[in-house]
Amino acid sequence: MRLLTVRQALAHPRFLLTAWPWRAAGYLLSSAPVGLAVLMVLLVGVALGGVLAVVLVGLPLLALLALLGLPVAAVERRRLRLVDGRPARSPHRAPDGPGPAVWARTRFREPATWRELGFTLVLATVLWPLDLLVAAVVLGVPLGLLGTPLVMATVGGGEEVRVLKLWLATSWPQASAAALVGLLMLAVSGYVLGAVAAGRAELTRALLAPADGERQERVAELVRSRVRLVDAFEAERRRIERDLHDGAQQRLVALSMTLGLARLDAPPGPLADQLAKAHDEAGKALAELRDLIQGIHPQVLADHGLGAAVADAADRSAVPVDVSVDLPGRLPEAVEAAAYFVVCEALANIGKHSGAGRAEVTGRHEGGLLALEVRDDGRGGADAERGSGLTGLADRVSVLDGTISLSSPPGGPTLLRVEIPCEWRTEHFA
Repeated sequence: MRLLTVRQALAHPRFLLTAWPWRAAGYLLSSAPVGLAVLMVLLVGVALGGVLAVVLVGLPLLALLALLGLPVAAVERRRLRLVDGRPARSPHRAPDGPGPAVWARTRFREPATWRELGFTLVLATVLWPLDLLVAAVVLGVPLGLLGTPLVMATVGGGEEVRVLKLWLATSWPQASAAALVGLLMLAVSGYVLGAVAAGRAELTRALLAPADGERQERVAELVRSRVRLVDAFEAERRRIERDLHDGAQQRLVALSMTLGLARLDAPPGPLADQLAKAHDEAGKALAELRDLIQGIHPQVLADHGLGAAVADAADRSAVPVDVSVDLPGRLPEAVEAAAYFVVCEALANIGKHSGAGRAEVTGRHEGGLLALEVRDDGRGGADAERGSGLTGLADRVSVLDGTISLSSPPGGPTLLRVEIPCEWRTEHFA
């Protein structure tokens, strides 16, 4: 089995014979130059800035300080490879557009930037001295004991030597015993270094390369792709509507006119009757096609917005409908289309199934949320699980992060509520 992290290697029976103890020691010791360099940069920045700079240009200094965390975090993620072979991806997302201003705005709005700044400050003040202290003690004590005979032979003249500046060894058996203890402690030190390095690596990964960073990026990409699919769907609907309006509808109009003229010119008899029947069928086909085009994307919705389109749908409803939609501006096209078709489906259900004598549609936009309600005084008992047509509409609204709620107790009344988060469109309409 391939060992990817020092944590995995600690459980291996031949841990001390691998390179992992040395890699753990290198990881802890290399923390010192990085942390010391960051500390020097911070001290120089404070010395150059001074109190006046902090008072006058505190925000620019804070921005520069925040950006300092970016390269430090990048170095720490690369240094993590010493004890952790798993990928340590950057949690930052791509900027929303080109240019340094857009890049800076994107970075300052990311929690990862401020998390990396906090890590940088802790690294410069706490982590690197702690790493260095642990490595120095864990390695220094056994190495000092292990070298006792050598020091006794070279410095002590073979008579005596002070071991770790704590006690005096006055004979070779004592020096050899100290070396043996040092050798045993050195074996234990390998595990201690591995455990400390593993904990330090997990802390670094949690702060600088969190596991949910990739998931968040995937979720964000799914949201963006979902929006693109909605826009592509609406564009395709408009193309179909345009093709039907400019192509098939015009041909049917020409056919109907031709049949009408032929009907006028034909003498009474079987031929005239067949022409009259064909003319009527062409008229019905033209009417159905117009209804189809209207259902794909009504022109009133595109030209005058959701309020006018809902009023038009209410006029065509089989049940009298009171409309009170207070929308002082235009909404995004996808939101308007989804809300309109939800209202149309609700009114169609009321006309077919509710037995209602009257219905009401209300709508408003408050706090970045479009809220539409459709009520009726019918018999109630509507259930989206029994094929009422609302399940597909709920899926369509959910694409826009919206929700549909239905209240329809037996005996009525029925209330359908639609909520879609959205903002006003910025362009102006004549």
